[in-house]
Amino acid sequence: MKRWLKGITGLMSILMMAPSSAELIVLASPPEQDAYYAEVQDDIIDFQINYAKEIIKHGDHVLILSRPSLYQEYVDALGKQSVLIAPMLDIWMRDFTLVNPNQPVMFRYTAAGQGGGREGQIEADEVQDVFYRLAQKAGLQFKSSDLLNDGGNLVSDYVDNAVLSTKFLHDNQLTEKQARRTLQVLLGIDNIAFIEADEQGGLEHADGVVSFVESNTLVINSYPDDPEYAKQLKNDLRRQLPKVKIVAITTPYDGSDIYDKRFGSACGLYTNMLVTPNRIYLPQFGLPQDKLALAQVRAVTSKAVIPVLSSQVCYMGGGVRCMSLQLRGDNAQKLLDYARSQLKSTWKKTAE
Repeated sequence: MKRWLKGITGLMSILMMAPSSAELIVLASPPEQDAYYAEVQDDIIDFQINYAKEIIKHGDHVLILSRPSLYQEYVDALGKQSVLIAPMLDIWMRDFTLVNPNQPVMFRYTAAGQGGGREGQIEADEVQDVFYRLAQKAGLQFKSSDLLNDGGNLVSDYVDNAVLSTKFLHDNQLTEKQARRTLQVLLGIDNIAFIEADEQGGLEHADGVVSFVESNTLVINSYPDDPEYAKQLKNDLRRQLPKVKIVAITTPYDGSDIYDKRFGSACGLYTNMLVTPNRIYLPQFGLPQDKLALAQVRAVTSKAVIPVLSSQVCYMGGGVRCMSLQLRGDNAQKLLDYARSQLKSTWKKTAE
């Protein structure tokens, strides 16, 4: 009995740690009985566990939203404090959850995230609704918007700058001026830039093209094989974000192994990094350019830059940023409190 109580006390102290100085990064396990991820499930889980260990090791918090059949595997690797049975219908948490952790907003997840078309929009709404119900149970606070946008198509420094692809304009039938005015109010950010995506059709997400590593410092892909696009990208950003420093980094894009042609590959796209107030989780792909990218990013930020191997999942079209929901402040604490309450309920049943 004493050992059981001691275990509860230790676990409770971890769960009650205030996340004010740390980011809460939320991941989702592969869904139950989903043929789409069946062949790559082990790769996804391996990536998530290794990524979660880096998050914990460097002082941020992690919570895996797991389906019941995978719960014990995550617990064995990370401990009960980092896992909650709350299965999602997809793994790409960035896209269908909340954007802008300082002033959270839930846009309507687009059909493109589920393959496109009318059926894709129905599935996208279902995927988002499952997360919405969890957010309501946990008491998360956020604005809701009917505007169509995936979280991967909003890159911000969370201070005063944001970048989206022009897909946002097309999806919502807005002019650049109308969209900018709407987003300024919704996000509480003054400077909004729209760029052409580096792919036409499909996801067209800005977070495969650019990333803010600091306020007013934007890292972009170098596009050595497409100098015309690189020139246009820089010109568009300089015109719309004149006070922002733009730094091009190595981009050894590798599209030789693509899981689903509708979504392309994220292998070699270091811009798909996860940026927190104090740390940057930088994808690594087992490529010769990995060390160069690490050095280039470290040269333009005061934040700790943490390499995270992403070769297990990048061929699916995403990785470090795409799989991560970021929560801060009250919302981070509310979700941790909800996870704690679910654990307490489990302990009670076990004790009885």
